[in-house]
Amino acid sequence: MQQQTDDMEVPLLNDSNSNRQKSLAPERDGFSHQQKDSEGSMESPNLEFEYGDTDSFTAELSELYSYTEEPEFSLNRDYFEEDFKNHVKGRRWMELSMEEQRAYVMRLLDALEVTDRDKRLKVARAILYLAQGVFDECDTETDVLYWSRHNVFLLYDMGIFTALLELLSMEIDNNQACSSAVRKPAISLADSTELRVLLSIMYLMVETIRVEMEGDSPERKAAREAFKTELGSPLYNGEPFALLLFTMVTKFCSMNAPHFPMKKVLLLLWKTILFTLGGFEELQEMKVRMRELLNLPPLPEDSIKVVRNMRAASPPASAMELIEQQQQQKRGRRSRRSAFVDSLEGDSPYAKKQPLVKQDSLDTYNERDPFKNDDARDEEDDPEDVDSGIEGEVDPLDRDVIIQPPPPPPPLRPPTERVSFPKGLPWAPKVREKDIEHFLETSRNKFIGFTLGNDIDTLVGLPRPIHESVKTLKQHKYVSIAEVQIKREEELQQCPMTMGEEEVEETPAEILYLGMLPSLSQYVIALLKLLLAAAPTSKAKTDSINILADVLPEEMPITVLQSMKLGIDVNRHKEIIVKAISALLLLLLKHFKLNHIYQFEYVAQHLVFANCIPLILKFFNQNIMSYISAKNSICALDYPHCVVHEMPELTAESLEAGDSNQFCWRNLFSCINLLRILNKITKWKHSRTMMLVVFKSAPILKRALKVKQAMMQLYVLKLLKIQTKYLGRQWRKSNMKTMSAIYQKVRHRLNDDWAYGNDIDARPWDFQAEECALRECIEKFNTRRYDKNQNTEFTPVDNCLQSVLGQRVDLPEDFHYSYEMWLEREVFSQPIQWEGLLQAQ
Repeated sequence: MQQQTDDMEVPLLNDSNSNRQKSLAPERDGFSHQQKDSEGSMESPNLEFEYGDTDSFTAELSELYSYTEEPEFSLNRDYFEEDFKNHVKGRRWMELSMEEQRAYVMRLLDALEVTDRDKRLKVARAILYLAQGVFDECDTETDVLYWSRHNVFLLYDMGIFTALLELLSMEIDNNQACSSAVRKPAISLADSTELRVLLSIMYLMVETIRVEMEGDSPERKAAREAFKTELGSPLYNGEPFALLLFTMVTKFCSMNAPHFPMKKVLLLLWKTILFTLGGFEELQEMKVRMRELLNLPPLPEDSIKVVRNMRAASPPASAMELIEQQQQQKRGRRSRRSAFVDSLEGDSPYAKKQPLVKQDSLDTYNERDPFKNDDARDEEDDPEDVDSGIEGEVDPLDRDVIIQPPPPPPPLRPPTERVSFPKGLPWAPKVREKDIEHFLETSRNKFIGFTLGNDIDTLVGLPRPIHESVKTLKQHKYVSIAEVQIKREEELQQCPMTMGEEEVEETPAEILYLGMLPSLSQYVIALLKLLLAAAPTSKAKTDSINILADVLPEEMPITVLQSMKLGIDVNRHKEIIVKAISALLLLLLKHFKLNHIYQFEYVAQHLVFANCIPLILKFFNQNIMSYISAKNSICALDYPHCVVHEMPELTAESLEAGDSNQFCWRNLFSCINLLRILNKITKWKHSRTMMLVVFKSAPILKRALKVKQAMMQLYVLKLLKIQTKYLGRQWRKSNMKTMSAIYQKVRHRLNDDWAYGNDIDARPWDFQAEECALRECIEKFNTRRYDKNQNTEFTPVDNCLQSVLGQRVDLPEDFHYSYEMWLEREVFSQPIQWEGLLQAQ
């Protein structure tokens, strides 16, 4: 066996043994292939993904339509051409002047008000065809998008959106359609035709006007700002447009309207919020302006730019990869030892040229001394060092941080590819004021024996190193907008008379929160229900809501090809719903947090109470690489491609192949959004962090690190960092590569002992007490700011008799005519119970 191993690793170059060499070649080749496969499985490719508010404009438009809706494109065209030819004979839409186009749209607007439901639907389809870009008159996708944009601005200018809104309200309140849908055993596309047409036009208008193009005229820019203000203001029945869509969501989830096309509603709701409140870059600008207004120092860096410049780290290994590599390592150790002995004895002519063969591929990740004896190695590989409590996920990438041998000399070993670390950390460290107070309290107790409360300036009696430490901490002190808002709220609660009435700016976020406040818990629960129903890890249940009402055709597929197409369409439908909900929730949390911290805390607490934390963890408890690389799309059926080009013949092979993209943009976008939501609702919350630990989120999150995308890895590492100290020393020891990645990529809090857990909070995990304290603060805020009836007890009372009697009372002009009668009726004829008055006193 020893000789065979020698022959495998050290090729014999003389002719006499050439046959034996050939016979062993396949075995050696198989070993090398296995080695390469193992290395390849360790390394997933870097994903060239650029995070933003939305995907490309065409991708966002194409996701509005299900593939089962594809025949309706020609239906829209037919209804338009039928009506258009009756009124404009012998000409095409593109040939009309602007005034003629406006006149025709005005005629369509009048036709929308007819009482006949079928006629209204035909007119609405004709308007939808205009919004889709009169594609039958176009030759390229660019032409379709150009005319779609032109027509959308024309439709808005003519007041089509307001008319559509009235029709939408009528359809929502259509009890006959709702009751018939409830009684149906199976709901299909046909049950939501009117709603889908109306929502499609409105979505095309919102999305097209929202996206600003370089060549937009001043008139279009003015229309864009006017539409933005209109959507965010309480102009529609005294509430913003978004609240009408939220009402549709809650009505659908309560099973009262199962025919509502929920994907279109959620997409329109998300884009309305994005348009009216602003995207991530606008949020950053608003944050900078607000810090200037509050006289706070500027932000240490632009977080958007920092994240974009980050590079992904190598993912940890799975248990299966580790087992394969351990087997290869043992083989490699034996062969290297044999080769070394042969080189010393001079048995091999190859040994004279190269004293040592190339080491095992595992050494790239786990550099150990190749010449250690087996006893020492057995001690290193002791299974007790493996954290068996986290699903056996031992990371060989982590161990090279524990054991770092001196680098081998260049002749002994060819250079291997190593992870390149940046020269500096990407984030400036931050310190909260309460961290400085805690540090000084500990230092004063140690050196002086008493504390000075919240005083962070007095350093008398403390040694020089403490002075230097405090100086460093103050250099990196960061005061957030939330801290200022909390302090201001405490002052308003304590001194309502002195502080006076608070001036609240009517921002779009403030208007939206005021409208959502009475039913906010219902909105949050409804969104999470939809997210659960659309999650790939959810199993179908009889009592779960049916989110496929606007994707299933009237006639179910009868061929294998039709079934495959419908299967892709259903999966794509669910992915789009997850994308819309995750982006919507993240936008609400970020905007409410900037507007006022207690608005954010109110939404976040409702999310926590509705089991958002285990829901997101359940979402990630899947093969996340498969989800991100899923190919649930058929490019030939995507708008606007499908309305311009001839439809190719679809085959089972082409459907299986999918597109050529390395990853699915919407799925990676959804994953990052959900991780950001989880970060937002757990940050600085001890009880919620302990929920992550209790739900065993560490192995689930660690598997998500396999996705080589810097932004996603950053938010996974943040979630791991906040719970690291509670996972135990053994977990930290077995996951040193992850610990190093946290140190390298996540912002440092100078006093945070996250990596060692020496100061683990001794306080008990009392979830209810912490949440109740927070809820009390939120309710006080909501009552003070939004309850208009609560100020009666603070109304001043004049107790001075002379002052009260001396007040001038305005009386009616004819009062002196009936003064004597009033005196007789109200004063003289009424018996006064003086004893009763005295007893009451």
